[in-house]
Amino acid sequence: MAVQHDPRQNHLLAALTPEEFDRVGASLELVQLALGDRPYDPGEQLQHGYFPTTAIVSLHYVLESGATAETASAGNEGIVGVSLFMGGNTTPSSAVVLVAGHAYRLERHLLVKEFNRSGLFQRLLLRYTQALITQMTQTAACNRHHSLEQRLCRWLLLVADRSPGRELVMTHELVAGMLGVRREGVTEAAGRLQAAGCISYRRGHISVLDRSGLEARACECYAVVRKESTRLLSDGRHRQDAATDAAQLL
Repeated sequence: MAVQHDPRQNHLLAALTPEEFDRVGASLELVQLALGDRPYDPGEQLQHGYFPTTAIVSLHYVLESGATAETASAGNEGIVGVSLFMGGNTTPSSAVVLVAGHAYRLERHLLVKEFNRSGLFQRLLLRYTQALITQMTQTAACNRHHSLEQRLCRWLLLVADRSPGRELVMTHELVAGMLGVRREGVTEAAGRLQAAGCISYRRGHISVLDRSGLEARACECYAVVRKESTRLLSDGRHRQDAATDAAQLL
């Protein structure tokens, strides 16, 4: 059975009014993103904004030593390439596909043109940017103050929230790179979570079995990020705010 793709599988695009969606819809290009693909690298001029539907993209920083650490991730709730409409055009971080899937991309000039209309599209992107900043800030605090097991639970929950299935295709080495820790530490923490019945894993695959168990073992950072993202990115909230703004102009 063929998979049906629709730009509205991305929550930002789904929240647009029909008029605004029609303006960008014809220019959206469906692309397949494989595990490890890099939508952009440090200092590189971004050419497109990516609206993931089934793919999940990790935003991370690479040190001179080659060590990496994830600062945030983006899935079907958002966009990859916020520096395009924030005026930076480039960024010192990298974007790497964490979970293979699909996204719709929009050429940078068209993205900026629509953003500069100062309509709902702009408000959606600015709200998402605030949610992304919250995720980055909470990640920094989490990495400093919480245990590896708590951080792993937070990370697995955030990835699972955006994944269409329960099984995540990724190695412990990949997870360790995202968390900025040694692979052995991830293996030990994952072993404890598997013993508790929260996850199961085999080489290259991790399945979430008990979300409530993961949430109970995660630090408060997961709930903070999820609550703020829900507050800022709820479709109903977007539409309500848009109606209120329109009424105030009358």
